[in-house]
Amino acid sequence: MASVMGLLEAREMAALVRVEELREEVERVLAELAEAEAVLERRVIARGELAEALAASDQEAAQSPESARGVVKVPVAGSVVPRWREGLSVEALAPVYRRLVGLLEAEAEAGGSGLRAAELAGRMGLEVVPVKVEGLRTKMKRLVERGWVAEERPGVFTRRPAAV
Repeated sequence: MASVMGLLEAREMAALVRVEELREEVERVLAELAEAEAVLERRVIARGELAEALAASDQEAAQSPESARGVVKVPVAGSVVPRWREGLSVEALAPVYRRLVGLLEAEAEAGGSGLRAAELAGRMGLEVVPVKVEGLRTKMKRLVERGWVAEERPGVFTRRPAAV
């Protein structure tokens, strides 16, 4: 029969091994956390830098001789949606955004009360699956935020109301 002291020493040794395993795991998790925080910090800085660059670009464009002459730069696919302002036409938008605004215009002219993202996906010839619908919803929310279209009811997008 094993001695009581031997049993206690064995249990102590097992607890010590478990403590060391957990310390190693904590060190690993802390290293991963530090790496993830560094990635997050770089992305926050990048977003801030991009926002500053875009704001400066908008100011330069407003002050440039081209804008005074009415020259409109052709947008590229995936370009940033500018804020709507008087005199800015839908041609300032990237093709996919122009098409979305056009669909809302056609719906309004037909007497419709607006479209949901899933309906827009179908009308654009996209597969009506969650990933496509959510992508369009994001684009529509961006157009709403920038003043190009309206969202009079949650999830129902309409053309921008005419200036009163």
